[in-house]
Amino acid sequence: MAFRKSTLIFLVMLALCGVCFGAVYRVGDSNGWTSRGLIDYNEWASTKDFHVNDTLIFAYNNQFHNVMQVTTQDFESCNPNSPVTVYTSGSDTITLDRPGNFYFLCGAPGHCQAGQRVEIMATLPTPDDSSPSASPTEAISASSALSNGPALHFSKLGLGVTMFVLSTLLGFVL
Repeated sequence: MAFRKSTLIFLVMLALCGVCFGAVYRVGDSNGWTSRGLIDYNEWASTKDFHVNDTLIFAYNNQFHNVMQVTTQDFESCNPNSPVTVYTSGSDTITLDRPGNFYFLCGAPGHCQAGQRVEIMATLPTPDDSSPSASPTEAISASSALSNGPALHFSKLGLGVTMFVLSTLLGFVL
């Protein structure tokens, strides 16, 4: 019985571990990834604090759009001819895996020039970030992944603290 309980606690903690590592942002919030001029993507990005291991979700109609990760030069010139990576699913999930700048644009003719491009700057989380930016209710809500702010953001608590709290709570429940 104790082995079963320990295994269950371990599996639940492992499943929730992804929550510990970063925030999830829907690019363009409820407007998504579009060329209709509804959103200034760089203004949108300037209101966010992106960190390594945060996730970007690009939601769009893949019959008309795509997402291309490009170099600085290709971003500045809206050149889609030599992308680093191309995404075409219509719901692309991209994890910011290093500190630095990430450049994305739509490769459909004229879309980048119309403003469908975004520069994201990811930084390393600092130890001063000791409080989560989303409440626990928001953090586990599936619909909050499509909200204006970060949906999952336990990284500021730290993996150790989160694991300790989860194991303590699960110990009381089980």
